[in-house]
Amino acid sequence: MPLLFLNEKSWGTACDPARAERAMADFVDAVRAAAAADGPGTALVSEVDVKALEIAEGYPVNKWIGVSPRHRVLWQRLRGLQGRSPVRSVFPTENAADHLEYRHDGEVVLGLGAAHFMDGIAVSLPVARQWQADSVALERGELVEDDDGTLDMRHDTVVVRHLSAEPHLDGHLEWIRKTRSEGVTTGPRIWDSRADLYPHLTFLPRVEGQLGSLNPHWVLSVRRALERLEEAVAAWDPATMAEPEWRTKVSPEGETRKRVCRFTDLDGETRTFDLHARFTPGAGRIHFRLVPEEHTIRLAHIGGKIRPDL
Repeated sequence: MPLLFLNEKSWGTACDPARAERAMADFVDAVRAAAAADGPGTALVSEVDVKALEIAEGYPVNKWIGVSPRHRVLWQRLRGLQGRSPVRSVFPTENAADHLEYRHDGEVVLGLGAAHFMDGIAVSLPVARQWQADSVALERGELVEDDDGTLDMRHDTVVVRHLSAEPHLDGHLEWIRKTRSEGVTTGPRIWDSRADLYPHLTFLPRVEGQLGSLNPHWVLSVRRALERLEEAVAAWDPATMAEPEWRTKVSPEGETRKRVCRFTDLDGETRTFDLHARFTPGAGRIHFRLVPEEHTIRLAHIGGKIRPDL
């Protein structure tokens, strides 16, 4: 069930009432089409109740509803979806995204950012041209912990799925079908689905317990990190490349820490798994080693930073 996140920055724009009414009709049609593609239970998530918003500057939703019977019908269709607010109410934990800040054109965006963080779809009122697209680029600031324990704010650009009119849905239908069939929302489900989701990754048995007790606010981050590793390894040709072209930051441990990264491999031999990818919030780590003869990488640890006493 993908969540639909309302882009609050697309509301309250200055325009004439006729244009605002056309935009509202397109918005309702787009949201309903997305809900129909997903099935029962799709939720529209907003920072405040939709009825408290202005469609255009000086044109509140309440006034629009009373203009004509058609508007009342459209409103009833929109209200047929489950509504959730504020956006934090759908996070795994209330503070799950406190390490992140999303901006668009320099302005903080709650709905768009939440759509990216929660791997959902952002929905906008199609008044301004910038919202008339099936994806939107955002600037993301992420507070991460380096290997030496220092905190650093890193910035990058991410793309969020988006729709403001029915045609935008076409590019997301395959993803909606895949999401609906997988339903991977917990650590144990990641473990159970690993062969289907990550065919080029292998896991030591110890990882099952780590995923079984995975903190809920790490599930989405771990999924994304594993997806990037899977993409990199799938494109890797061990005959011509020493290692994959990583789609996320991967680095080895320093010599003094390699001793804490030794684990019993599948064949009973003890080996070093010091290559690691990161996930947030906090110092999340995925430790692995290359297995070029099997065109795979083998994961030994998914959790917090490995401490010397573990």
